[in-house]
Amino acid sequence: MRVKTWCAILAAAALLAGCKSKEPASETKPVETAKTETPAPTAEPAETKPAASEAAAAPETKPASPAKPGNLLKPSTLQEKAPDKYEVKFKTTRGDFTVQVTRAWSPLGADRFYNLVKAHFYDNTAFFRVVSGFVVQFGIAEKPGVSTAWKHTEFADDPVTQSNKRGALSFATAGPNTRTTQIFINLKDNPRLDGMGFSPFAVVEGSGMNVVEMMYEGYGDNAGPDQDQIEKQGTPYLKKGWPKLDYIQSASLVESGPTPAPAPAKKVK
Repeated sequence: MRVKTWCAILAAAALLAGCKSKEPASETKPVETAKTETPAPTAEPAETKPAASEAAAAPETKPASPAKPGNLLKPSTLQEKAPDKYEVKFKTTRGDFTVQVTRAWSPLGADRFYNLVKAHFYDNTAFFRVVSGFVVQFGIAEKPGVSTAWKHTEFADDPVTQSNKRGALSFATAGPNTRTTQIFINLKDNPRLDGMGFSPFAVVEGSGMNVVEMMYEGYGDNAGPDQDQIEKQGTPYLKKGWPKLDYIQSASLVESGPTPAPAPAKKVK
């Protein structure tokens, strides 16, 4: 009797062990990399920043002999103060438009934009994020080397003195005091962005918004490119996966010509 009892106990234990071995182990979900494009049109224009685990870039040391002014690979050479007002002409795949910058609105933003435009940072770059009825975003360099050089060039926020109205330009951010090179143009009045610290520094002039509103919007946020990959691979990545995107062919300062001398007064005979 004892033998039968022990056999029954052993058989039950074996069966229980067999059931446990077939039970799937708890699945570990992969850590989802934060999307660089915000999933909803109501999300603020975001700029990708390195993960917290990524080591911070070492502080840039000044070279013994200063680099050539205007060198995009040396951001420290692009530190000019912008004029009180200036204009920038954008030539794009949809046509041309001009923006007027007022430094008093956002001094640090106006200075950074001035230096980037003067060095032709925005030439041949994509409008990589177009969300209908919200914003058009641009400002990742054409070449990975340039993106790398500017990745850790954050500058402080400016107080918000203007509203993010239709046609206004502001820098995208990844949080307080993280502006670098990315900019968005408001496609409609977005007053909620004012309270989030987005400080407009310029506005599209005249009928230029007719051009801005034609930028290809078919990819939106859900099917658009990944900002990290644009920075790492450059324009070839965009051309391959998102062939319908529109581009800035050039963005250049509008030179203000000398004030014409007044015509000499005619002598009255």
